[in-house]
Formats: sequence, structure tokens, C-alpha cells
Amino acid sequence: MDLLLSGLDILARWDVVLALLTGSVGGVLIGAIPGVGPAVAIAILLPATFSMDPIVGLTVLLGIYGSSMYGGAIPAILINTPGTAVNALTTYDGFPMTTRGEARRAISLAYSASFFGGIFSVICLMLFSPVLAKVAPMFGSREIFLAALLGIILVVTAHRRQTLIAAALACFGIFINTIGLEPVKYSKRYTFDQSFLSGGIDLIVVVLGLFALSQAFFLLQGEDEKTRINRLKGGLFQGLRELARHPRVAGVSASFGVLMGMIPGVGEFTAQFMSYTYAQKTSKRPEDFGHGSSEGLIAAETANNAVPAAAMVPLLALGIPGEALTAMMLSVFYVHNVVPGPQLFQNQMDFVVALYLALLILNVMVLVFLLFATNQLIKVVKIPNRFLGVAILTLSFVGVYSLRNSVTDCVIAALFGVLGFILKRLSLPIVPIILGMVLGGIMEVKLRAGMARVKTFPDFFMDGRGDDASLRPIAVILFLLIIAVLALHVRRAWADHKELKEAKWSTKHSSTHIGAQLSRRRSFILAERGKKRRAERSMLSRRSTDKS
Repeated sequence: MDLLLSGLDILARWDVVLALLTGSVGGVLIGAIPGVGPAVAIAILLPATFSMDPIVGLTVLLGIYGSSMYGGAIPAILINTPGTAVNALTTYDGFPMTTRGEARRAISLAYSASFFGGIFSVICLMLFSPVLAKVAPMFGSREIFLAALLGIILVVTAHRRQTLIAAALACFGIFINTIGLEPVKYSKRYTFDQSFLSGGIDLIVVVLGLFALSQAFFLLQGEDEKTRINRLKGGLFQGLRELARHPRVAGVSASFGVLMGMIPGVGEFTAQFMSYTYAQKTSKRPEDFGHGSSEGLIAAETANNAVPAAAMVPLLALGIPGEALTAMMLSVFYVHNVVPGPQLFQNQMDFVVALYLALLILNVMVLVFLLFATNQLIKVVKIPNRFLGVAILTLSFVGVYSLRNSVTDCVIAALFGVLGFILKRLSLPIVPIILGMVLGGIMEVKLRAGMARVKTFPDFFMDGRGDDASLRPIAVILFLLIIAVLALHVRRAWADHKELKEAKWSTKHSSTHIGAQLSRRRSFILAERGKKRRAERSMLSRRSTDKS
């Protein structure tokens, strides 16, 4: 109770309340505009949050992160265009409901499911906070190194059929982080005697380039689309009552979101598809899924909104971000000398509770806002893409220049923007680069600190030597998890290879079989034509004989 009151005391400030309101409303607006997304908005706002108090800056970013998925459901349901990438599954059942005249019902149900998922995950994590506070101090340098390594491996293996390119991009991110002065002896690495590289390449510059500038280039090269949306009639409270009729689907989907959110590199997509598959297999009407099923819409929206709060667990407890958005938030911690990890749970538990309370209040504010402002909000869907592209481009360069008043940073951001644009056009992942930069730095520092007492490989999992040696159980568990993840990935890759090989053989065999059938058919037709011609010639010869 004391922690709860301390957390409320931290939030009871006018600037924190204003940050909550700005983040929640701004996140909904950003999510409702197709083609922008929370990553672009957070990247643009990052430089501005560095001058704020940690709780204020993080509250703004959390507001955008947690509320953007609410707004992303609006265009997904109304015009079959997801506002954010994680709302893609919402189109499966949301848009079919719109086509049969149930747009208000679909929007209301999406809001209600999102609200339930967000509240469920925050309450779960607040209840688990005492456990996390006890477990977090058990992580030393070696455990955090292994956890960061596991995070990179999970991120890479999550990109199925793109594992090699994801690994290469993650390694590229690690390499970028090594440029400049190394953190122990401050010797120069990969600077090539260029003074502007001595300070390294700033994470925010790379983030703004890869996410914001690349998206601006993407919007500028496209064409503006004219979108017509009809006004929604009636109240939007119906979804809360309908959600109550599907407690099993909502509860299981929210649980999937919490579990998947805590695992680095997994995130909303896995949680959504697991929830959607479960809901379809256990439904009494599985044939409705993909054609306007209320259960399918609940599963998709509940799962993706349960992830943001859960994704804060590895960030706060270990200082390890699980995806790009939490990696951006990590930079806000570092700027204000607030180091997430075991010490944060030991010394600033009230700060952690305040962040979770902010997420709880955020969901309430977003729901109230959406229930009364949806008809005005849907107008943002009509904003032209090229106008958005110019606005993002301008704000991004202003943000990059404001970091260090450096034109060089603007040039570097532009180069990464071109790289991000190329990767998007090739449908290749961008997130591994950012996580490679963040987790690579953590791995280097923690490995150097941990190796001071390590002489042989078994020493990595032991404290002390000889009879005084004791096992480090968490290090052993993390190492076994790494081995298990790699083994499962190799098994899955081999199964994919066999499936692809069988598909190629089947295609080749079927084409050969079809070719043989066509050849036999052609021979039969030619033979029949020959018989017919011979019969006609024989008949003509008989007629000529009869006449003579």
C-alpha cells in the first residue's frame, strides 16, 4: 500500500497529468493515421523528452506506445487499412462487419477489447512486482549478458524465413555501436581519424533515420488516396456489454499478450496469432472467423493491447529492451542517469509502480476519449500521405539537429533513412539494427565486467573456486534457454527446408504429369484426325469408282 501511495504521489503533478493527456490523445491520433505509427512519433519526440523529468518524458512515450493501437483499429475496421502494423489482424473481422453495416458495433467492440487487454496486463504486472523485486537482484553481470544475448537470438529467430538477414542486420547494429571510444580504456575504434566519429553514432540519430525519415521517403514516393468515411451513428457503449459475453476468449487472449510481451523479440504479432488461433479452434462458430466474427476481433485487439505493459518488464527489471519502442525509451532512462535493472527495483520501486499506474490511468483516459470523440477522430484518416511525409521529414531533421546542433548528424540520419527506405521496399526487418545497437552495448559492458573472475568456461556459471564454489542457477538456466532456442530454430529451419523441397518436387512432378497427359491427349487427337482423314479419302475413292 505504501508503494501504491508513493506511486500516486509521483503522478500527482500537473506536468505528469498533462503528459498523460498529451501522450494518450496523441497516440490515438498517430495510430489512426495509416502510414505513421508509434515508432515514427516516438522517434520524433525523443529529443524533446531529454529536457523533461524522467517520469514526464517516459509518460509521454508510454502514452503514445500504449494508445496507438486503439487508434490503429479505426482505419483497420472502417477502410480495411491498419493504422499500425499490429492492427493488421483486426481487418480480418473488423472490415467484414463494416461491409454488412455493423461499423459502430465493430469499433465499440475493438475499444472494449483493447481496454480490457491493457487493464488486465497492468494489474497482472503490478501484482507480480514484488516477485520481480526479489528476482531482479539475482542478476549479475554474467546473467544480464546472457539475457541480452538471449534477447538478440529471440529477435533474430522471430523473423522466420529471414533469419540470416535478421542476424546480419543485428550484427550491423552491434558494429555501429562499437564506433567511437570504447567504454573501458577509451581507445578509438573504427573512427578512421575522423573527429566526428570519435563520439560514436548516436542511437537517436539512427532511430530517426531508420524509422521516421524512411517512412517520410516512403510516403513521399507514393500517391495520395481519397478516402470516404461515413459518420458513425449511435453510442459506442455496446461493445462493453458484448465483451462480457466472451470472458474466456478475452481472458486467454490477454494472458497470451502478457506472456508474449515479457519475452524479448516476440511481441504483439505472436500474441495475436496465438490468441486468434485459440479463439477459432474453441469457437462454436469457427466458420465466421475472417467474415466478421466478434470473437476474432476480441482476440486480436485484446492480445495486442496487453503487450505494451508486459514489454516493460525486461526493460525495467534487466535494462534489456525487447523491441524497438522500448529500446527508444531506454535512451530516456540513460539521459537522466536512471539505470533500469535490478538496482531500479531495489532503490526506486515507487518509480516503477508510478509507471504502471500511468499505464492504468492511460487506458481509462483513452477509452473515455474514444467513446465521445470517434466521429471527429475519423477525419484524420483523410490526411494526404505526401503532406504527412513532408511534416515527418521536417520534424525529423529538426529533432536530429537539436540533439547536438550538428549538420553531420543530419547527414548520418539521412543515410540511415535511405537504408531504412531500401529495407522497407525489400520487405526486410529494421528492428534488429536498433536492438543490435542497444543490446550490443549492454553485452560488451557486462561481459567485460563478468570476465574479470572467469578463467575457464565453467567459471562463467560459478562463484568462487574449489570447495567454496557455488553454482549461479540463473546463468545456467539462461544458457540452457539459449541452447534450447537455437536447437528449436534449427529444427524448424530444417522442417521448413524439407517442406520447401517437397513443394518444389510436387510442383515439378505435377507439371511433368500434366505435360505427359497433354502429350498423350495431343497424340490421341492427332490419331483421331488421321483416322478421320483416311476414312474421308476412302469414301471419296469409292464414290469416284461408283461414278466411273
